[in-house]
Amino acid sequence: MIQKQELLDCHRRIKPFIHRTTVLSSKLINKIAGAEVFFKCENFQRGGAYKMRGATNAILQLSDEQRGNGVVTHSSGNFAQAVSLGAKSLGVTAHIVMPTSAPEVKKTGVKEYEGIIYECEPTLDAREYNANKIAQDTGATLLHPSNDIDVIIGQGTAAMELLEDYPDLNAIFCPVGGGGLIAGSALAAHYFGNDCKVFGGEPFEADDAYRSLQSGKIEGNESTNTLADGLKTTLGSNNFPIIKEHVSGIIRVTEEEIVSAMQLIWERMKIIVEPSSAVTLAALLTDKENFKNQKVGIIISGGNVDLSKLPF
Repeated sequence: MIQKQELLDCHRRIKPFIHRTTVLSSKLINKIAGAEVFFKCENFQRGGAYKMRGATNAILQLSDEQRGNGVVTHSSGNFAQAVSLGAKSLGVTAHIVMPTSAPEVKKTGVKEYEGIIYECEPTLDAREYNANKIAQDTGATLLHPSNDIDVIIGQGTAAMELLEDYPDLNAIFCPVGGGGLIAGSALAAHYFGNDCKVFGGEPFEADDAYRSLQSGKIEGNESTNTLADGLKTTLGSNNFPIIKEHVSGIIRVTEEEIVSAMQLIWERMKIIVEPSSAVTLAALLTDKENFKNQKVGIIISGGNVDLSKLPF
């Protein structure tokens, strides 16, 4: 079990390399939701997403010899950019396996942060095979985007900061892809919240986490036909036990609800969020009767959007 002190130590460790992101609210969205909603804007994080936290922590935990051999990961975008930027900041070579279906804006970000891209077929098996092969060929340390313990701890610092600013939150909502963010956030709520529950938002088109909690074992997806490109991966052996113990539920949303929530944030809050981030607000609005008059935190996971392919 990850301990409270590990989160505190991690936060101190990564502080020089990350932004403490702002928290925004909207009177209109509060009215629509029937709750006080506080958005932790990780779209303003370095690299455009919360994943800079976990990537930086994982790299900082490596030995000098390991850093000298570089790091490798597989990602459809945000973790790819985070590892590339974190590695660049620390003088480490980053090998990045990306599916051919990854958004161009995210590939461009990796290149700008000097990550070395290796494209593969858009399947989890292909991603993992290529990343493992690069690790064997180069001696680079493999960093899993969501199942690495140091990554999970790092991702939890966003919710930790949110609870420092608003200690009386009743609930925190996170998007669920590989499970690193929601697992880290659930630990933060457990240690730093005041009976603060954690809920996940997930597309019906990639609802493996919802089904995993129902069955008690990690489930896969037969298809992942969702706009939320960051949520197509499945849970891992390290994060799933944390999710089972500390997450109160997963709320599924349709593609139409994701687009509507994304448009609402863009229009009313004047900030850029990607579809994976909008899943959280969509989940709250879908189930708003259960959160009436509560104080709800929402982790806006990222804002790396291909502006030529907006869904509205």
